[in-house]
Amino acid sequence: MSALERAAHLYENPYRSVLSHVLLGVWYTNFVIYAFLKRIFDIILSVVGLILASPLFILFSILIKKEDGGPVFFRQERTGYRGVPFMLYKFRSMPVDNDVLDNTKADKHTKVGKFIRKTSLDELPQLINVLKGDMSFIGPRPWIPEYFMCMNSRERLRVMVKPGITGLAQANGRNGISITKKINYDLEYVKKYSIVMDIRVIFETVAAVISEKGADAGKAAIHNELDELKAKNMRFVDFYGGEVYGR
Repeated sequence: MSALERAAHLYENPYRSVLSHVLLGVWYTNFVIYAFLKRIFDIILSVVGLILASPLFILFSILIKKEDGGPVFFRQERTGYRGVPFMLYKFRSMPVDNDVLDNTKADKHTKVGKFIRKTSLDELPQLINVLKGDMSFIGPRPWIPEYFMCMNSRERLRVMVKPGITGLAQANGRNGISITKKINYDLEYVKKYSIVMDIRVIFETVAAVISEKGADAGKAAIHNELDELKAKNMRFVDFYGGEVYGR
């Protein structure tokens, strides 16, 4: 049982409320200290990573541009720390004419796109996001804002930490597990936020990438996940007006 769980359990007993507040204080202090140290490592490692990966940036930029003449990078708005949106960068793995909103047709990938998607090398430009402070190396994956709009208050706790290039959910099934399991893994990560958890995620991510399972969710899966979230939380979401009704 983590410090946060023990504090929550003790908080139910009014005679132990003082102790519960102490435990919560200890947990939060450790949380803040680790977040600060992690940011320092993120800056150092992202700079080193960008330098070391620069040959790959050049190679993939040439191959992507040469194949269909389209832009090298794919940019998309995602939900970040504390629900604040940011622009996420990836190497473009799909043709220019691929309609990501058309759920009736499967996603198409370019030749180089199939390789970088399967190996997760399309995520390399997110080193820029890490350097900027939008993301961390490890944390819950940043999703499109529609996910956040469909979540209940408990599920939104996943944005208490910065999103990551990889996370506990990616290390345990990537896109091959349900949205509920993904969120539960993310909440477990927040609850056990520490260097021990990050080391665990690193090793499990390596194994997940090698297995190549669940690498690509596809737009149909995204629509299905959003439908599942809306149904579970009994919400009506007006994507155009931005209003959310329900609990």
